[in-house]
Amino acid sequence: MIRGSALGMALLGSAVIAVTYGLARFVFGLFLPAMRADLGIDPATAGIIGALPFASYVAAILVAPRLSQALGVRLAAALAVGFAAVGLLAIAHASGAVVLGLGVVTCGISTGLSSPIMADAVHVAVAPTKHGRVNAAINASTSVGVAAAPIAMAAFGPAWRPAYDAFAVLAVLAMAAALVFLPRRRPAQADAAAETALRTGPSRQQIADIVRLSLLGGVMGIVSALYWVFAPDFAVNAGGLAPGASAWIWLAVGVGGLAGVGAGDLVARHGLASSHAFAMAVLAAALTLLAADPGSLSLAMVSAAVFGAAYMTLTGIYLVASTQIRADRPAAGPVVPFLAIGSGQIAGSALGGGLVEAVGYGTSFGAFAALALAASVVSLAFDAPSRGVRASGPPPERLSCEA
Repeated sequence: MIRGSALGMALLGSAVIAVTYGLARFVFGLFLPAMRADLGIDPATAGIIGALPFASYVAAILVAPRLSQALGVRLAAALAVGFAAVGLLAIAHASGAVVLGLGVVTCGISTGLSSPIMADAVHVAVAPTKHGRVNAAINASTSVGVAAAPIAMAAFGPAWRPAYDAFAVLAVLAMAAALVFLPRRRPAQADAAAETALRTGPSRQQIADIVRLSLLGGVMGIVSALYWVFAPDFAVNAGGLAPGASAWIWLAVGVGGLAGVGAGDLVARHGLASSHAFAMAVLAAALTLLAADPGSLSLAMVSAAVFGAAYMTLTGIYLVASTQIRADRPAAGPVVPFLAIGSGQIAGSALGGGLVEAVGYGTSFGAFAALALAASVVSLAFDAPSRGVRASGPPPERLSCEA
C-alpha cells in the first residue's frame, strides 16, 4: 500500500492515466487509417466509431464518484484500467466495425472512470499539502500515451493489431499495480466526510465555483479542438509537409505536455486565476505559431510542444481547482469541468470544420487564438474562494489571482 507516499502515488496514477487516456483514447486516431483499410470501413462508419467514446466517457464520468465511494479506490481504479485492457484487446482482435466500435466504447468507459477515481485516490493516499502537485503530475501523464502513439507507429508500422495487443498487456500490468499498491479502503474519517457530502450535496458557493470553472474549461475545449483535429491537416495539406510529419507533430505534443506536471506548483505560487490566464495565452501562442508558417516542420513541432504544454497545464489546473472546490468529495470535483471540456471539443470540432471550409486554415487558427486570448483576460477576474467546504483538514486554496 502506498498511503502517504506522494511519489509512489504519482507514479502509479501516472501509469493508470497514461493507459486510460493516452493508449486507450489518443492512439486510436493515428492507427485508424490502417484499421479502415484492413476492415473495409467507410469514412461515415469511421466517423460514427470515432464519436462513440464520448458517449461512454460521459456515462462513466457521471458514475465514477459513486463507484469510487462504493468500491474503494483500489477496486475502482483496477476496474477502470480493466475496462481499458478489455477495450484494447477487443480492438486488437476486431473482425469488423461492430467489434471495433465495442472496443472503442469500452475504452471510453475506462477514460471516464479514471480521472475522478484517481483524484479520490490522491485524496486518500497523499498528504493534503501535496494534493495539487500529485494530481497535476498524474494528469500530465496523458502526454506519455500521446507520445507513445508515433513511437508505436514507428515500431509496428501498419500492423495495428500487435500494437494494440501490446497496449493491452500494459493495461493489465497497470491494473495489477493498482490492486497491489492502492489502499484497500478509505480512512474512517474520510468515509464519514464523504457520506455527509453525498447526502447533503455541494454548497451554493461550490456550485458557483464549479460552474465558472466549467465555463472556462468549455472555452478551452473549443479552442483546443481545432488543434487536435486540424493541426496535422493544416501542416500537411496547407503547409505542404510530408504526411509522416503528423507523427512528429504528435510526438512533440506528447513531449511538450510533460510540462503539465508543474500545474500544481504554478497554482500554488500564482493562484488559479493568473495560472489559467497564462496557460490560455500560451495556448493562443501555439495556434499563432502554426498559422505563421505551417510549411516549416521545425516551427510546427515548436507549436505542437507549446500546445501540449498549455493543454496539459490547463487540464491540470481544472483538476487541481475542482478537487480544491470539492475538497469534501474530490472524486466529484472533476466531473463537470471535464464534461465541459469534452462538450467544448465537440462544439469546437464542428465550428472549426465549418470555419476552415469557409475562410481557410490560417484565418480559423487566428480566430481561435483570439478566443483563447479573450478567455485569458476574462479568467483574470476569476476570484472565487470555495466556502462551505464540509471536509475535515486544511482549507482549499483560494481561487484568486494573488501570488
